[in-house]
Amino acid sequence: MKRLIVTTIILLIVTVMVTIVYFKNLNSTTQHTSQVMRTIPDDAAVIFEFNNEKGFYDIFSGNTLFTTIAGEEKMAELTALRKLLLQNPLLDQYLTGQNLFISLHAQKGNDIDFLLTTSAAKGFQSDLLDQLAKQQKNGMLITNISLGGKEGYTIYLNDLKKRFYLIEKDDHILSGSFSKDLVEASARYDYKKENQSFVLMSDRQSSNSLANLYVNYNALSPLFGQLFSNKNIDLFKNFRQLPAFAALSLNYKSDALMFNGSTQIQNKQEDSYLGLFMNQEPVKNQLKDIFPSTTAYSTSFAVSDPIKFESDLSDSQTKGNFQIERSSILTRIKKETGLAVKTEFTKLVSNEFAVVTTRYREKIAIIQVKDGSKLQTLMVNISKVNNDGTAQLNYDKLPQLLLGDAFSIFKRPYYRVMDNYLVLTNSLSELASYNDSYINRKFLSKMEGYNRFNEVLAERSNVSFFIVFKNALPLFKFDMKPAFYDALENNSPGWKDFYGASWQFSSSEKSYYTNFCIRLGNDTTALKSGF
Repeated sequence: MKRLIVTTIILLIVTVMVTIVYFKNLNSTTQHTSQVMRTIPDDAAVIFEFNNEKGFYDIFSGNTLFTTIAGEEKMAELTALRKLLLQNPLLDQYLTGQNLFISLHAQKGNDIDFLLTTSAAKGFQSDLLDQLAKQQKNGMLITNISLGGKEGYTIYLNDLKKRFYLIEKDDHILSGSFSKDLVEASARYDYKKENQSFVLMSDRQSSNSLANLYVNYNALSPLFGQLFSNKNIDLFKNFRQLPAFAALSLNYKSDALMFNGSTQIQNKQEDSYLGLFMNQEPVKNQLKDIFPSTTAYSTSFAVSDPIKFESDLSDSQTKGNFQIERSSILTRIKKETGLAVKTEFTKLVSNEFAVVTTRYREKIAIIQVKDGSKLQTLMVNISKVNNDGTAQLNYDKLPQLLLGDAFSIFKRPYYRVMDNYLVLTNSLSELASYNDSYINRKFLSKMEGYNRFNEVLAERSNVSFFIVFKNALPLFKFDMKPAFYDALENNSPGWKDFYGASWQFSSSEKSYYTNFCIRLGNDTTALKSGF
C-alpha cells in the first residue's frame, strides 16, 4: 500500500512538472512572437506567420495555393531568399526553426510590398552578416548601407537581378524587403510611440497551428486604395471599416486555405454596425440559397433576436451622424400615415438579410420576413404600388433606418414581396432581373462549383462576406487599376483560378469567432510549387 502511495505521489509530481514546463514554453513562445511582431510597422494590413523548417515547405511543395495567391514573381522572390539567404550555411543554424513573419504594406504610388521579419536564435552575432558578404560564388553580392538611420545591407540576388534590403534591430530581429522605402520605414518605426496593431493567437491555438494569419481591418482600406481606381467601391465596405484585429490559424486542404480564430473589436466600438451582431447568437445561414447565379459578391447578416437587434441599431443610430435624418424620417411617416413603421417592421422581419452585387453591377437587397402577406399590407401604406406587383417606397433612406448602414445604397428603392422575402433594388430592371432568377430558380446554390465551395463553410454565422471571382472579374475590369487587373486576368496561376472566398463572423463572448476560406476552382490543375 505504501509503495502504491509513493508511486502515485511521484506520478503526480511528474505530471505537475510537465504541465508547468508545457505552459512555461507556451508563454515563452507567445512573448517571443509579441516581441517580433511589435517591430513590424503598424500600417501592415495582414501578417502571415509560419515556421522556417523543412516540414512546412514540404507540405505545400506539391500545389499552387500560395503561388496562386502571391503570384509567381513574389513566390520566386521568397523562394530565392529561402535558398540563398535563410539556408546559407552561415545563417541556417540560427534561422531554421524560427518563425517568419511576412507583412503586407501599401506603399507610395501603386505599390504593395511585403516585409519579411524574423529573429535569429541564441548565438547569432551581427558580424555573421559581414562574413556572409565575403563569401564567394554564393549567388549574392552584399554591401553595407545606411537605412533609416540604422546600419543595413543591400543584397543583390544574381538570379533575380533584384536588390533585397536588410536591417538588424534590437535582440537580433531581422527585417528585410525588396522595397528600400519599406525597410527604411521599418528602421524608423518605434513601437513604443504607436498604438497596438495586432492581437496575438491564444497559447493553445498557436501551439497546434501550422501557420497563422493576423489582420488589421482598418489597414485594409489603404490596401484596397492601391488596388482600385474607384475610390467609392463598396466591395466589403463594412468589413474594411471594422475597428478590429484578427488572429487566425491555418487549416490545410490540398485545394483550399482555411483559417479560423478570433476577431476582437477595439476602442469600445461594439456599437459600430458590425459590432451590433456580437449581441446575437449564430444563426444557420439559409438566405444564400436564393442568391442569383450571377452573384459577384455579397454581404449577409443573421440575427437570432430581431427585436434586440433593432433596439441596438436604434441606440447606435441616435449616437451617430444619422440621428437627425432618422428622427425626421420617422416623424414624417408617423404624421403622414399614422404608422410607427420601425416597430411594425421589426415585428415582421425574420433572421436573415443580405446585399448582393451581381456581375452586371446590379444591387439587390434580400430580407427574410415572417409573413409576406402581412408585410405587403404594411408596405402599401408607405409606397407607390404598381399594377405588376412592384412598388417604390415613398420615403428616402428607409432601408438604412430599418436595417443599418449596409443598406444605405438603397435610397428610395423599388421592391417586390416574393413569398416570405422582401427584395429591394434601385431600378425596376434590376427587380425584374432578380424576379426572373427567383421564378426560374436560377440560383447560385444550383451550381456545382458553389456547392463544392459551400462544403467547407461554417453552417452558422452572424455576418458573412462572400465573393465569386469569375463573376467579379467584369466589375474588377472597370474598378481596378490597370496593372493589377492585368495581373489578375493574365497571371497563371493567379487569383482567377480560385472559385471563391468567404469570411464569416460568429458571435462568441464579446468577440467574433472567425472563419476565412479561399478555394481553388474545380478545373484548376495542381502544379508543382517552388515554395
